[in-house]
Amino acid sequence: MQDGISRHSRDRGGEPWALEAPAPRAGLDLLSLTPLVAIVALVALVGALVWLAGRNEVEQVRTKLATDALWVEQTLRFQLSVDEDLLARMALDEAGGTAPSVLEARARLHIANNPEMLSIVWHDPDGRARRAIPGASEGPGDEALAAQLQLSGPRARPVWGAIDGSTVTMGVRPQGSAGTITATISLPLMLERHIPWWIAGEYAVHLLDAGGEIRASRSRSGPEPMGPAHSISFDPPIPGAVLRIASYDRVSPFGRTLLPAAIAGLAAFAILALLALYRNAQRRRQAELRLNEEMAFRRSMEESLTVGLRAKDHAGRVLYVNSAFCNLVGQPAAELVGRAPPMPYWAPDRLDETLNRQRILAEGGAVPQSFETRFRRGDGSEIDVQVYEAPLIDAKGMHRGWMGSIIDITEARRAARQAREQEDSLARTGRLVTLGEMASTLAHELNQPLAAIASYAAGATNLLAQGRADPALLGDALGKLSRQADRAGQIIRRIQDLVKKREPRFLPLDLAEVIRETAGFLAADARARGVRIATDLAPVAPVLADRILIEQLLINLMRNGIEAMAEAQARDALTVSLRPELGGAVVEVADRGPGIAPEVAERLFDAFTSTKAEGMGIGLNVCRSIVEMHRGRLTHRPREGGGCVFRVALPAAAEEGVAAE
Repeated sequence: MQDGISRHSRDRGGEPWALEAPAPRAGLDLLSLTPLVAIVALVALVGALVWLAGRNEVEQVRTKLATDALWVEQTLRFQLSVDEDLLARMALDEAGGTAPSVLEARARLHIANNPEMLSIVWHDPDGRARRAIPGASEGPGDEALAAQLQLSGPRARPVWGAIDGSTVTMGVRPQGSAGTITATISLPLMLERHIPWWIAGEYAVHLLDAGGEIRASRSRSGPEPMGPAHSISFDPPIPGAVLRIASYDRVSPFGRTLLPAAIAGLAAFAILALLALYRNAQRRRQAELRLNEEMAFRRSMEESLTVGLRAKDHAGRVLYVNSAFCNLVGQPAAELVGRAPPMPYWAPDRLDETLNRQRILAEGGAVPQSFETRFRRGDGSEIDVQVYEAPLIDAKGMHRGWMGSIIDITEARRAARQAREQEDSLARTGRLVTLGEMASTLAHELNQPLAAIASYAAGATNLLAQGRADPALLGDALGKLSRQADRAGQIIRRIQDLVKKREPRFLPLDLAEVIRETAGFLAADARARGVRIATDLAPVAPVLADRILIEQLLINLMRNGIEAMAEAQARDALTVSLRPELGGAVVEVADRGPGIAPEVAERLFDAFTSTKAEGMGIGLNVCRSIVEMHRGRLTHRPREGGGCVFRVALPAAAEEGVAAE
């Protein structure tokens, strides 16, 4: 089965979801062949009927032809028998002593009534003509026939000679006479006179001799070689003669084949139509198979998705949900599909917000939207979800509703909170580390106001003890004492703010002021290490930042520079500059230390990466986190002439506000 799917997938262009094509049937599908068998049977039946009809037509033509041929034969035989009777009567009368003039008159009368009889000749015993009617006309056949009659003796009936040209001669020898009487008949005239016009109009009548040569014809045209014909032997009376009658009409091949050809054409058309239907059925089956494949692929995708899908119309009625969405909200599809707002998975405390979003979605047109909200599951628990609403366009391009993709971001939010807490913890650790390193410096920093307070207090006490309690002097001393106390208190509060755990507070911040205070805060430490801090501050727009975090950032960068310069025993100043930049401000801390080694440069901001032997490697990592928290960017580069420059780019408060919107 797997091999079949793979092979079929290759045939379908490598589609992995393609189903295996159905195996061909082992035998013939007799039901599908029924229309073809019916067409073939119909064609065979019609062909047989046409063949039988044609055959009957031919038989009828042949029967009529034979009947007409027999009629023509009998007509001609009757005429020839009349001529024979005349000649036999004349021979009998001559034997009875009838006067020749009477016989000749009778002969003339007969020839006048029957023009096909050309002549009647009386021959002597030597075969020579003695007299002839209508004149002295005798042919070669006459003498030969007379000689033949002399040899055969007297005969009661005439004897016919062979056809000579287009004539034929018959003769008789009267009883008691040594001579003979012959009569010559024109065969064309005989056919012309005794075959009626309607026979000649329908048939071609020919009289052929023994050699098959036509001696006389009665036809309107030449013989039809392909037409039906009927031949009758005309011997006797004429030796070797054959009467042949042929029809002018013949069964037209076109007429006989037109109907079968038409039926064959219709059958071929029907078969082609069946083939077209069969191919259409094949394509329909292929389309159905393809549709099933697509449906199977779609179901497989829907079942494997972890993203919830939900389709709804413009009124908010649910049209479709997949199994992932049902799992998200803990509701079966049967309970959701077709349901109108409010939905059972809407969080009650966000009902107004959800309804307002539905209204905005309906009024906003076909524009995709994305938002975060909270769903209540069927068991009462709540989840945070990210919803992407895209227009639901049908096959006609009409906007029918919205297709929503819902992702459960509860775990992602929990992870983000944990990461933020870890970052805060890491930052606090960094601050503690920084504070520990600055403990001695802070003690020295606090000693100054405390010593000043003690000095002013002692001075005031001495003035009171000496009786010189001048209000002006006491007031000036007490005022200075108060300012030093405030300074000590600010140092302590700054340390407390730096150490304690608190949420960031982003407020418009003057970076120049923060840099000056931070430089003053680190001035004692820098002097102790033999480093001078120089500032180059240009006017810049306020940035939206947390003051404590920015101070921690500057302290870390400046302390790294001070320590690097102290290690390198550089006599130059640590320069802190502030410059405006398009859309924000840039703070650069430039030192004259040994710089950053190339092998450390790429991972300098990674955790636990440090260029100092005693460093923990978390300071720069915390710095990068602080800068990214403020939507800024922290980079570094080598300083011209030696050392390193750390560059902090922060967006201006106005730009930050636009981004926040």
